[in-house]
Amino acid sequence: MDREIMSGNEAVARGAYEAGCRVAAAYPGTPSTEILENIGEKYKRDIYCTWASNEKTAVEIACGASIGGARALAAMKHVGMNVAADPIFTMAYMGVTGGLVLVSADDPGCHSSQNEQDNRLYAPHAKLGMLEPSDSQECRDFTIAAFELSERFDTVMMLRMTTRVCHSKSMVALGGRADIPVKKYERQPRKYAMLPAHARPRHVEREALLLELEEYANDCPYNRVEEAAGESDIGIITSGICYQHAREVFGDAVHYLKLGLTHPLPRRLMREFCQKHKTVYVIEENDPYLENAVRAEGFTDCVGKAKLPVCGELDARVIREAFFPGSSPEGYREPEVQAPPRPPVLCAGCPHRGFFYAVSRYAGKPKGVVPCGDIGCYTLGINPPLNALDTTICMGSGISSIIGLARALEMQGDSRKALGCLGDSTFFHSGIASLIDVVHTGANVIACILDNSITAMTGHQDNPGTERNLMGEGAPVVDIERLVLATGISPERVRVVDPLDISAVQAAIEAGLAVAGPFVIITRRPCALIKEVVRKNAGRHCRVDPGKCTGCKMCMRIACPAIAFVDGKSRIADPASCTGCGLCMSMCKFNAIERVGG
Repeated sequence: MDREIMSGNEAVARGAYEAGCRVAAAYPGTPSTEILENIGEKYKRDIYCTWASNEKTAVEIACGASIGGARALAAMKHVGMNVAADPIFTMAYMGVTGGLVLVSADDPGCHSSQNEQDNRLYAPHAKLGMLEPSDSQECRDFTIAAFELSERFDTVMMLRMTTRVCHSKSMVALGGRADIPVKKYERQPRKYAMLPAHARPRHVEREALLLELEEYANDCPYNRVEEAAGESDIGIITSGICYQHAREVFGDAVHYLKLGLTHPLPRRLMREFCQKHKTVYVIEENDPYLENAVRAEGFTDCVGKAKLPVCGELDARVIREAFFPGSSPEGYREPEVQAPPRPPVLCAGCPHRGFFYAVSRYAGKPKGVVPCGDIGCYTLGINPPLNALDTTICMGSGISSIIGLARALEMQGDSRKALGCLGDSTFFHSGIASLIDVVHTGANVIACILDNSITAMTGHQDNPGTERNLMGEGAPVVDIERLVLATGISPERVRVVDPLDISAVQAAIEAGLAVAGPFVIITRRPCALIKEVVRKNAGRHCRVDPGKCTGCKMCMRIACPAIAFVDGKSRIADPASCTGCGLCMSMCKFNAIERVGG
């Protein structure tokens, strides 16, 4: 049997391949992105895979494939499940024909997210089966098991991951691809057409099937008891990555109930485990999902969130301090020097930088704008010295939220205009519907679409505005400007500008401020890190003439990481990262900066 070091995401992709999955869809979002990327790179001959416009669409693609008889997978980060909840809740009643697996990659600690919601709670709420792997081998194994359980119990299965499981690497034993034929499609409107008359009996059937799955969970290989090496009256109930952390702290000195199938929970197995041990610890991140279940079985003296935090990630250090305060294992030392905080910044040459500098000149000013943002690279426009955003909520809200904000400003006599922005991928994700409402309501706003020709923040995934798809095939480009005009907005109220041309951006903002009602600005320049753009800019960078530099620091106001201020002068501290975009040149009134190398 072959073995390979894999991340959790790579192992999920491998598990889908080995399980005979035929269709996979996703919207990119850290920490889940690499699942579909790996399927597209390694398994596209066997699995049709696509980046969907949003998570709801991705799940619906997978649902259609499952109804049609093919095994299917949809992957998303935790907040993406909120977007996809509509089809998920209904499909859970319906069940499957081909196995259907939904991957939710949660982000305890908010490493790259706007919240740290605990998506384990979706499983009982939506009535899904749920598996939680704790390492890469289990990611592969549990993905295969999820497809099998989905078909065996006619149930949509959720594979709940977390950032550490997604991105940590460990050895994985590989197998071959199972030859799972696509089941012949048969009409089943009573199962798959959720009219009220059909939904009511399907709900009853779903509850019965969940009871069957619970009985299976009590004796399945994914939930197991691990006995202590010696005598102990302590039992630990845990799952996912917390199992690994607990093992690191407690070792073999205690008993474990390691849960892998965590909905339906194996209540009989949990009761039997708790009855055998005087002290029960429940170790889990974020919400007390397992702890509440243990208490519901009557073991109210179990210890969990009384010692462990609800907020943030757990690790061995946090658990050790919670249960053994002030103690450290022999040879263990906290690092004496901590790495300095390194907040993310807009890359050198980022086209968004010029746009946000222009916006910052109007932000908060009387008769200026109240700027609102969205989820993507451009969220970084909120950071100083740009200070060009006031709000960030969720995908698409950069345009839709300003409809209400504009009304609130009007009610209080505030003359500023609400300005919202989002990127090209986010526009396709949910911004289209938001813009339709802007136009239809006649909202007094400036809606900005920052088109950098790629889904940048998550690692350059294709979207409907790019010329190829996930499988590397050519694809028609959906034109953003034509979509905007199709909403019915007057062409005079639409401006397309180069975001690095600050004067053009300012002129567009001025035009938006000069009219009542909706106005749309589209900025168009590709991300500086797109391979073709990198090749085009190779060898080109800017240079500061120290004899002309007066130390006015105007070039520092654009927060370019390639520029530094040393000994009273500006200089290009990192020519390798400088793309020669020329934005700093346009800021300098003394012509002290020039472009070299092209």
